[in-house]
Amino acid sequence: MEVKKRFWYGIAIGVLGVVLFSSKAVMVKIAYQYNVDAISILLLRMLFSFPFYIVIACVNRKTNTNKNSSKDWFWLLFFGFIGYYLASYFDFVGLTYIKASLERIILFLYPTMVLLLNRLFLKQKITKIQSIAIAFTYLGIVIAFRDEVQISGDKTILGGVFILLSALTYASYLVGSGWLIPKFGVVKFTAYAMLTSCVCVFVHYAFINETNLLSFSWEVYLLGFLIAVFATVIPSFLVSTSIKMISSSNFAVISGVGPISTIILAAIFLNERLTLMQLFGALVVIVGILFVSLKRQNKP
Repeated sequence: MEVKKRFWYGIAIGVLGVVLFSSKAVMVKIAYQYNVDAISILLLRMLFSFPFYIVIACVNRKTNTNKNSSKDWFWLLFFGFIGYYLASYFDFVGLTYIKASLERIILFLYPTMVLLLNRLFLKQKITKIQSIAIAFTYLGIVIAFRDEVQISGDKTILGGVFILLSALTYASYLVGSGWLIPKFGVVKFTAYAMLTSCVCVFVHYAFINETNLLSFSWEVYLLGFLIAVFATVIPSFLVSTSIKMISSSNFAVISGVGPISTIILAAIFLNERLTLMQLFGALVVIVGILFVSLKRQNKP
C-alpha cells in the first residue's frame, strides 16, 4: 500500500511540476502587456532565481567527491550557455510573436530533436516506428501553424522559428551534457549551469538593453518573481522528485499534461482561443511525442 501511495504522490508532484513549468509562457505573455521587452523580463527571471541557485550550489558543492578537470568546467559553462541562456532567450523572443499555447506545443518537440541529434552525432539508431512517430509529430505542427499563419500573419512564422531554435538548443544541451552530469551530480550541475545562464543574461542586458531596470510597473517585477520561483525553481525540483518516485518512463506520460495545461491557462488568463484544426494539430503532436518518449524509455 505504501508503494502505491508513493506512486500516486509521485504522479501528483509530477503533474504539479509540469503545470507550473507550463505557466511560464502565460506569465511572460501577461508581462508583455506592460510594455516590457524579452531580455528585460528574462533578466528579472534570472535576478530572482539567482539567489536560489547560489544557495543550492553552495549546499551541494561537496556532494560529488570527483575532481573535475578544467575541461569539465569548460563544457559545463558551454552547456549552461547553450541549454539555459540561449534556449531561454529564443523562447522569450518567440513569445513576442506567437500564442503561449502554440509555444508550448513547439517546445514539446524537443524529444524528437534529441533522437535526431543522437542519430546525427552519436550514430544511435532510430527505429522505423520512431521515425513514423517523428513524422506524425511534425505533421501536427504544420496543421497547427497553417491556421495560425492565416489568422495572425507571417510574424507567426518568425515566432515559430525562434521557439524551434529554443527547442533545438535545449535538445543539444540534453544530448551533449549526458556524459558530464555524472561527474558533477545532477543538482550541482543544474545549479552551476543555471548560474552560468544568469551571468550570460546579466552581460547581455548590460551591453544591449537601454531600458532602465527600475522603470517598470510593479506588476512586471511581480511577474518576474513568479516566473523565477513558481515556473523555474520550484518545478525543477518537483519534476526531479517525481522522476525518482515513479520513473522517467511514467513521467514521460505525465509530460503530456504540459501543452494541455498551457492551452487551458492561456484561455483563462490571455483569452487565447485555438481553432479546431489547431487543437487537432496539438493532439497529434502530443500523441506523437508521448509515443517517441515511451519507445525511447522502453528501448533495451
